[in-house]
Amino acid sequence: MATTPAPPKAPPKPTWKPGAGVEPPFPWLRPTIRIRLTLLYGGMFLIAGILLLSIIYLLAAQALNVGSELPFKIVEGTVSSNVCNIPDGTRIPASELNSALSDCVNQQRQHALDVLLSRSLMALLGLAIIAFAFGYAMAGRVLSPLGRITRTARRVAGTDLSRRIELDGPDDELKELSDTFDEMLDRLERAFTAQQRFVGNASHELRTPLAINRTLLEVHLSDPGAPVELQQLGKTLLATNERSEQLVEGLLLLARSDNQIVERKPVDLAEVASQALDQARAEAEQKGVEIRGERKEAVVQGNGVLLERIALNLVQNAIRYNVPEGGWVQVDTEAQHGQAVLVVANTGPVVPAYEIDNLFEPFRRLRTERTGSDKGVGLGLSIARSVARAHGGRISAEPREGGGLVMRVTLPI
Repeated sequence: MATTPAPPKAPPKPTWKPGAGVEPPFPWLRPTIRIRLTLLYGGMFLIAGILLLSIIYLLAAQALNVGSELPFKIVEGTVSSNVCNIPDGTRIPASELNSALSDCVNQQRQHALDVLLSRSLMALLGLAIIAFAFGYAMAGRVLSPLGRITRTARRVAGTDLSRRIELDGPDDELKELSDTFDEMLDRLERAFTAQQRFVGNASHELRTPLAINRTLLEVHLSDPGAPVELQQLGKTLLATNERSEQLVEGLLLLARSDNQIVERKPVDLAEVASQALDQARAEAEQKGVEIRGERKEAVVQGNGVLLERIALNLVQNAIRYNVPEGGWVQVDTEAQHGQAVLVVANTGPVVPAYEIDNLFEPFRRLRTERTGSDKGVGLGLSIARSVARAHGGRISAEPREGGGLVMRVTLPI
């Protein structure tokens, strides 16, 4: 009896980490941001303190020099003064003279201190203004790499992943942050490139066999001598194949629209909505749905094909999920408050508010309808939401009073 071989063991997990074990010879000498800011502001306070002490010393010396001069002189046994309140040329008792001289000296000392205080406050105010201005300039110089990192991140988010910071300067925290950000961008660029390559390959590999199947089925159905059962089977398979093609197209478009739009051009939402209505007008007439609304100019920067897909999906859903008789679909576009707005409202069944969020999930429909419905493959609103997000906008839905929905797409101008 043969024994079942044991499953191979999983390889051991790597214990090496990038950069592990590589430390500078003197880590405490590394010019970190903390050390640089400490030295910078410590030096600034030290210099400001030295200047302030020097100015106070000079002012105090000047004040004491002025206050040390006696404001009186003795003239032949009498005391005269131009500053103090001492009677001139008269003989007064010694006690009164000593009291007057003491009050005079105290008055002069207080005057000197008042002058010193006012000048010190003025000097402190001037030094504070200079210190704040110098500190603001130095902080901007030290933190300028953060501004460069932020600007690069914005360009990467708005354009492409090929940009890098490549920050020069000392090996501090900002340099480490910049290098880490560049490494992350490298990995993101490789991931997005692989995803785009996969979408392209999947697009070819999935469309080709479906197109071949459709051609073969159409050839067999064109044979007038084919049995009725075979023709019925061919029509069923052809409908299934067509549904598979729609599903593949929807999935591929959903995968592409989840990324940011790199190449943007001016697109008028009014023109996009008109193109979508032209494509869906025949279906609306067949179902007896009235098309109305006012489409004003609203130009945005984006991809016209994807924006047209948003409008077409919303219009098709509004037509298909409508009332049997007397239904209408209203499509409006306008620019308001710095945003372009596309509104698609329709009559239809009453939609509970708690089911609104489920409508935007892939393969989800209202109530019990599944992917077997003839109204689509369940990706229309998911694609619309992904395309709106890729353009920096959003899409929302709310139940309309009396039945139906009001779908609102807002995009930045």
